[in-house]
Amino acid sequence: MVKKKFSTKVIHSGHGSDKETGAVMPPIHLSSTFKQNKPGDFQYEYARTKNPSRDILEKLLASIESGKQAFAFSSGMAAINTVCDLFGENYHVICSDDVYGGTRRLFDKVKTNIDVTYVDFDTNVNWDDIVNDRTKFVWAETPSNPLMKIIDIKNTVEIAHGFKLPVICDNTFASPYNQRPLELGADLVVSSSTKYLGGHSDIVGGSIVIKDQDLYGEKIAYLQNAVGAIPSPFDCYLLTRSIKTLSVRMQKHNENGEKVASFLESHPKITKIHYPGTDQKYKSIASKQMSGFGGMMSVVLDTNLEGVNTFLSNLKIFTLAESLGGVESLIEHPAIMTHASIDKKIRDSLGISDSLLRLSVGIEDVEDIIEDLKQALETI
Repeated sequence: MVKKKFSTKVIHSGHGSDKETGAVMPPIHLSSTFKQNKPGDFQYEYARTKNPSRDILEKLLASIESGKQAFAFSSGMAAINTVCDLFGENYHVICSDDVYGGTRRLFDKVKTNIDVTYVDFDTNVNWDDIVNDRTKFVWAETPSNPLMKIIDIKNTVEIAHGFKLPVICDNTFASPYNQRPLELGADLVVSSSTKYLGGHSDIVGGSIVIKDQDLYGEKIAYLQNAVGAIPSPFDCYLLTRSIKTLSVRMQKHNENGEKVASFLESHPKITKIHYPGTDQKYKSIASKQMSGFGGMMSVVLDTNLEGVNTFLSNLKIFTLAESLGGVESLIEHPAIMTHASIDKKIRDSLGISDSLLRLSVGIEDVEDIIEDLKQALETI
């Protein structure tokens, strides 16, 4: 059988026409419980454990991430929490230094029995100094939130596997359209499906995709059922539907992102732009492991917080809001919004300043997007 291309997978993986009715789109299975033939003899038992709508979504997610098995959750943080629980307690993690604020909050303030070493993978890391007998995995968020750092996945996997450590990649900012970490050697991939996978700012969800069912499948399924942080059947349906347009949406996000980044890079009121397609430090690695640079970027404005607020208040197309990856353009202030839970000293050391803004470039007409940024920049 000919291997399907990505744009075909997003449309056809996970289901065919409904066997009972011939419906092209699968029905939403809202039932919370299911009839058993006799005690213990069933296909579905209870919707927290397994549901036909979630089965379809999980098969689709596994296919587009090039994995063997996928697990859907009620949020990206629920997926990350499950990964933490997968490895037990009282252990050590090596984590990239620039990560989503919610991830760092979970690691530092909720999972207090886990020790985390934050590493700048841009530097020459001495792995012998940071790996110990309690280290259980390496967490790599690439591109990172909000500074758009790029981690060389293949290189990191090669080193980590040398220490017999699995590598877990957060693929939220790239989406599987632009990057598939499992194909690059990673062991698990985690995503907030709220973002590019959902793509319409109307779903909250998360996922874990694995390539070794024997090693992780049974335990993740156990935690998914036991903890119960699952998406509703309707959310599963919405996400399945949304993923069908992932390819066409990401093509436009990539195209618009590059044009917006080019405009901002040359603007006198932008002192720095973080974007894989313009950052010479990361562009070669990004080009090697990504098929596109995406629509995410961060910029440093040549002004103070008051000037930043003036700029934000004058935007007409961009909406000041958390989250990202929707069809509409969004902008946010990491230090006050998504990364406010991180200690200010840490934010300052990373470069998450009051002048930093994160943009999620949507799929509107790019000339309108650029004009909106241009007129707002003229007010500061």
